[in-house]
Amino acid sequence: MLVLCMIWGLQQSVLKLAASDIAPIMQIALRSGIAAVLVALLMFWRKERISLSDGVWRPGLLAGLFFALEFLFVGEGLRHTTASHTAVFLYTAPIFVALGLHLKLPAERLNRLQWLGIVLAFAGIVVTFFGRSQQVVATQGLQTMLWGDILALLGGMAWAATTIVIRCSSLARASASQTLLYQLVAAFVLLLLAAFGLGQTTVKATPLVWGSLLFQSLVVSFASFLVWFWLLRQYLASRLGVFSFMTPLFGVAFGVWLLNETLEPSFLLGAILVLGGVILVSSHGWLQQFIQRHK
Repeated sequence: MLVLCMIWGLQQSVLKLAASDIAPIMQIALRSGIAAVLVALLMFWRKERISLSDGVWRPGLLAGLFFALEFLFVGEGLRHTTASHTAVFLYTAPIFVALGLHLKLPAERLNRLQWLGIVLAFAGIVVTFFGRSQQVVATQGLQTMLWGDILALLGGMAWAATTIVIRCSSLARASASQTLLYQLVAAFVLLLLAAFGLGQTTVKATPLVWGSLLFQSLVVSFASFLVWFWLLRQYLASRLGVFSFMTPLFGVAFGVWLLNETLEPSFLLGAILVLGGVILVSSHGWLQQFIQRHK
């Protein structure tokens, strides 16, 4: 889980690092297409049948649409804001998953600890949005960064919508590889169309571009997602959720290390509040057990 968090935290910095040679949206489209072929080959090797029944392909198409929207927002957001900001705002997704499931499923009602986490997370978002220094405003532009941050936040919401569709439909009973295949195919088709529509199809075949595509396709979109689904079947989701808050921390660290991004005090405070809120929402069951054991 620690390795997965490092990989997921690194992906935004790698996308932005290669952005001068290939647009982030084009990178994500190509990586999704390559990973989709790999997943299809894996299913063929396992003799795993792809279900095209109405009960599966319709929610699969909807989940794929939200998955594509997530990375459309991420790709565009990276053109306007930093990889550090993108990592933090994208990983607000558990907050929106909790809110969505609270409205959708009676068994997923939020408790007081989770509501406290949601309040903390939204307070962190407000602090991060409106606490920028004059130096950052002067060098990068307030409106540009705000727009990038909003897109990253929308990416988190789209990711949450994908999760809710999977949890509340027949996809919850489908195989992990089939669910992933639906998402990757939709992302490839829709993001490729978006890249052409936005005029972001230029690709310079540099070593950095090839390295980025290999990392994004083989490691991020194929291997890490399959390992994640395997972990969910082997371990309690609540315990895995305890580790997930490390992903934006790695994202911030890689942004500073690889891209020389500046960390403002307001951003650090907001990020701490957001991560604290995510931990309370995602790991409330584990935290309650821990508190009860140590009373």
